Amino acid sequence: MIAIDSAQLDAWLALFIFPLTRILALLATAPVFNNAAMPARLRLVAGLAIAMALAPALPPPPAVTAGSWLGLTVIAEQLLIGTMMGFALRIAFAAIDVAGELIGLQMGLSFATFFDPVAGGQTPVMTQFLGLLTALFFLAMNGHLLAIYLVAESFTVLPIGSLPFHAVSLAALVKAASMMFSLGVLLALPLITALLVTNLALGVLSRVAPALNLFAVGFPVTMALGFLVLLLCLPYIGAAMEPVFTRGFDALEAVVRVAAGG
Repeated sequence: MIAIDSAQLDAWLALFIFPLTRILALLATAPVFNNAAMPARLRLVAGLAIAMALAPALPPPPAVTAGSWLGLTVIAEQLLIGTMMGFALRIAFAAIDVAGELIGLQMGLSFATFFDPVAGGQTPVMTQFLGLLTALFFLAMNGHLLAIYLVAESFTVLPIGSLPFHAVSLAALVKAASMMFSLGVLLALPLITALLVTNLALGVLSRVAPALNLFAVGFPVTMALGFLVLLLCLPYIGAAMEPVFTRGFDALEAVVRVAAGG
């Protein structure tokens, strides 16, 4: 008869619970995975499957009971690490959102908003359009598989409970987040340049013909030109988004290494 004592049960639970906490925190905050259209049960099942696949290959967890105060501290630490990794990956998608805001503002579509159940608030239509494109490119480039690979590698760089968590990684995450503004401007630069030239031409036209109703003429012109430039740029959006995703994954890796003291 096989006898299982409480110590063995606690060890098995720790081997599974601690990695599961980090994985679920990543799935709850990382883009695409945290989409409101994805049921919470599906994320939970995905986290359980990933944890069950990774648990046998992970370094031995600390010999603490998951339900003890020390075990709860380790769980909170894994929750923070997974959340930081998800937010680091979210930087790339935030850069696309910034680009969408700038494009909509220049085209005169910034007032065209609707309730987005995914974001939980009012979202400009151009931001929503680029966000959908970004999610499709992310999946097409196997970004979701790379995110799972990186969370698996994080257990090697930052093992559970064996290394002290360095709070300086929070500053590294904030520093990495600053790049979303520069990336957003670079992505929107072609359309911003075209519309800037258009607005200058309309300004000169209004000085030449003061009787011309600038609002009646300028709004359809800027909108039509914006859609035309966006249509011409669509074949190159995938190539432009690839380095953005690379920067996001680099930020995720940097946050983990700084947290490990590397």
